[in-house]
Amino acid sequence: MELIPVIDLMGGAVVHARRGARDAYRPIETPLSASAAPPDVADGLLALGAFRTLYIADLDAIAGRGGHDAELQALAVRHPGLTLWVDAGEASPEALARRVAQGPGRPVIGSESLADLAEAEAALASGAGLLSLDYGPEGPRGPESLHDNAALWPEAVIVMTLARVGAGQGPDLDRLAAIRARAEGRRVYAAGGVRDVDDLHRLAELGVAGVLLASALHDGRLSRADIAAFMG
Repeated sequence: MELIPVIDLMGGAVVHARRGARDAYRPIETPLSASAAPPDVADGLLALGAFRTLYIADLDAIAGRGGHDAELQALAVRHPGLTLWVDAGEASPEALARRVAQGPGRPVIGSESLADLAEAEAALASGAGLLSLDYGPEGPRGPESLHDNAALWPEAVIVMTLARVGAGQGPDLDRLAAIRARAEGRRVYAAGGVRDVDDLHRLAELGVAGVLLASALHDGRLSRADIAAFMG
């Protein structure tokens, strides 16, 4: 099971994500970094283990307020062996193709950024990106038929339970199990709620391909030894 650290970008800084309430996000304070600057926080996270992938949510781009491609390009240069998964709210085939061709990073297509099923089908048709099935407190975000119809999903699917991000409530095991049962061999990644190594064991037993992590890394509930055991 792959462990994937996460950074959320807003206003040029890494912010502390909690429950998907983005208006309340503030620059992160973490023992892993002396500042909330993206290169400093990324360096601190990557020093914890031999991570192969870094997930980046560009919250300004998702909200249509510009984005952080310059910062992402700097991270790509700084860590040339690292794969970047980037959710920048891109939904059009043209925008997705541009990121695939030019970078930085591999696009993540968030269901919350898709207006309807036709837009979802167009975005996913090229197979260029990963799909993030986004769930807020109100339930599925984006076209419900996309959440229901596994035939539309690409080979890698992130289950993003936004209400559990930074909340320390544990991952949504029931939802993950239900989606894995319908995924027909696709790789399913868990996002939101991981508290400690026991949660990692539960997710591994469930058969998820990987898990996105933030709070448990910053507050030390996942130690270097815990990380090394799973990375090994």
